[in-house]
Amino acid sequence: FGLRWVFVAARRLSLVVANGATLRGGAWASHCGGFSCCGARSFPNFTGSKDDRGTCQCSVILPDTTFPVERVERLEIIAQTISQKFEKEFSKVKEYVQLISVYEKKLSNLTVRIEIMEKDTISYTELDFELIKVEVREMEKLIKQLKVGFVGSSVIVDQLEVEIRNMTLLVEKLETLDKNNVLAIRRQIVALKNKLKECEDSKVGNLPALPPPPAPGSCAHGGVVNISRPVTVQLNWKGFSYQYGAWGRDYSPQHPGKGLYWVAPLDTDGRTLRYYRIYNTLDDLLLYTNARENWIYYGQGGGLVVYKNNMYVNWYNTGNIAKVNLTTATVALTQTLPDAAYNNRFSYANVGWQDIDLAVDENGLWVTYATEASTGNMVISKLNDTTLEVLNTWHTKQYKPSVTNTFMVCGVLYATRTLNTRTEEIFYYYDTSTGKEGKLNIVMQKMKETLQSINYHPFEQKLFVYNDGYLLNYDLVFQQIPQ
Repeated sequence: FGLRWVFVAARRLSLVVANGATLRGGAWASHCGGFSCCGARSFPNFTGSKDDRGTCQCSVILPDTTFPVERVERLEIIAQTISQKFEKEFSKVKEYVQLISVYEKKLSNLTVRIEIMEKDTISYTELDFELIKVEVREMEKLIKQLKVGFVGSSVIVDQLEVEIRNMTLLVEKLETLDKNNVLAIRRQIVALKNKLKECEDSKVGNLPALPPPPAPGSCAHGGVVNISRPVTVQLNWKGFSYQYGAWGRDYSPQHPGKGLYWVAPLDTDGRTLRYYRIYNTLDDLLLYTNARENWIYYGQGGGLVVYKNNMYVNWYNTGNIAKVNLTTATVALTQTLPDAAYNNRFSYANVGWQDIDLAVDENGLWVTYATEASTGNMVISKLNDTTLEVLNTWHTKQYKPSVTNTFMVCGVLYATRTLNTRTEEIFYYYDTSTGKEGKLNIVMQKMKETLQSINYHPFEQKLFVYNDGYLLNYDLVFQQIPQ
């Protein structure tokens, strides 16, 4: 028609009609010059005017029932919003497609590497497995993100998830086999070194070989005179961030060589104990397999021990000792330690929340602490492991906060202090059988800077040390009693 329609906010319909055009609608028809804009006729719903070029512009006001302008405007806004959302989701899909393509290539590469490992007889290091496991974990994270954000058919995503899960199981299986081989070889090497040392010692000056060490669980010796270099067992099961905690092996005089292993990292605050794991064998611990993870509400500090299948721990925010049954994972008993200071009043140097430090040796359950009456000097008490009653108490002259940690062997308390970031010294002892105390000079190497806890196992005659998140073992050397 040579006309132009324009929507305006006031429900007004504007028409631009060129000279000579005819407007038709309903029961009326007229030349544009016939409207009021030309001065000939006027209609109640029409207004009009001419522009400089002689074009007549007419406006008509329509009721809502005739034309829903507001609905059209709302529809335009909704359409624009949907378009924006579509563009956003479409960009995500393109990004996911690119990521899937990249990780498909990585998965193919890992498959080839693992096939080579399966066929090869070379023993791969733990680092080789860790690098592969890191890549697999990255792909697992991506798949989880895709499953959450992906809309529509997810057949490819599901297939990738299955392949990655199979890859994880295969890597774990290979790692298990390799670690078992390493363990066996390590044991053989240690045994050969010991035999070689005995042979060399016996040949020097035709001197007889040293007498054998005391029988496991026996106190037929003159005390600790030396200590081996540390053996790093592994990082704790929670990871690098959990630098405080304790670990050890259950000891029972009735079954001295059959105790389970336990690892108890504290929360990252270095105070709260909530979770611990139990392993039936050392191999299970080394391979992170067959673990029983328990939860308690909750312990405090790394001064806990396990004795006769019960865990003994300082209860949170109190001066109480709790006895936790490891079979049922329940608290069997709590008992207040008389006059004991707690909550960092007299903890060890560089280690917080160990005001109450429990210990086990050949004679049973012990606790080292300090009181206000002792002015911070260490107090040693022998405990009844059934009732947690104090059986006997000894007072030392050694200030507890100047000590980094302690352990008990055959009724003798040994204390350590820091020489530097890589060396500790067993510098002090107190013999509860004689009441004698004195100084020692036994150098103790360490892997990391801080020893968070030390536990002794009478049957193995080893120290179990928690060192900035790492689990260490030390062999103790005792003074031999002449036969």
